[in-house]
Amino acid sequence: MKRDVRMQKINENYFEGERSLFNARDLIIEQATFGEGESPLKESQNIELIDTVFKWKYPLWYAKHVKGERIILETMARSGIWYTNDIELNDSTLQAPKLFRVCNQVKLNNIHFSDAQETLWKCNQVTMKNVQANGDYFGMNSTNLYIDHLDLVGNYCFDGAKNVEVHNSRLVSKDAFWNCENVTIYDSIISGEYLAWNTKNLTLINCTIESEQGLCYVDDLKMINCRVLRTNLAFEYCRNIDAEITTDVMSIKNPISGNIRVASVGEIIMDDPTIDPQNTVITQTTTRLPKGA
Repeated sequence: MKRDVRMQKINENYFEGERSLFNARDLIIEQATFGEGESPLKESQNIELIDTVFKWKYPLWYAKHVKGERIILETMARSGIWYTNDIELNDSTLQAPKLFRVCNQVKLNNIHFSDAQETLWKCNQVTMKNVQANGDYFGMNSTNLYIDHLDLVGNYCFDGAKNVEVHNSRLVSKDAFWNCENVTIYDSIISGEYLAWNTKNLTLINCTIESEQGLCYVDDLKMINCRVLRTNLAFEYCRNIDAEITTDVMSIKNPISGNIRVASVGEIIMDDPTIDPQNTVITQTTTRLPKGA
């Protein structure tokens, strides 16, 4: 958002009551508090928020061109930012759940989501850098995401997301990246069972994965220089696999097709008679010594 020289400045004010600044235009709001009262900035445009606190529900619905620096959304500011276009938040603390729904052009820098439950749903063109989040169902059905340094604890993250690029992140999440399309993850750690089921076009580069029954039902899976720790029954019903794994894998079960290069495999299970084992080449690059050797 570009600051307009004609913007009016509001400083150190307290607002309460429903729609207290409804349809506001061209405002710089600094060191203000929005108390009890729903939808204080609904339908607003060209708003800059600095050191401002929101205490109540639905503060930024149907807004456009919003920039926030060091803002706080307290617990009751739930469902706070919906149907908003072009919003950038920096160095801010967001305590409320269910933030960001059906938003476009979202930029988040140095953000802490203390309760990220059901946050960032159905959003488009999202950039996140240095974000901490704790909560289930983060990023559901969102598209065109660029993520760098996300530290997330919460299950079912990014279910149904499309066109996702992730760098330098740590995700502790069961059922992460289910039902996704076009996901590329670099230099990241993912821990949690059942990773990426039913996903198409998944690429993992220099990643560390720990996932019981992870990477099953994936179409077009590529792994480059990845570590796979304590992972069993991997790749079940995966097709078009191109995997380079530098560690041992506990077990591989019923892959449909592709090439898997792995340090070693504890057990290869092919017990589905409808799958032709010759369609998958599993190459073990080191020799496991027998137990007791």
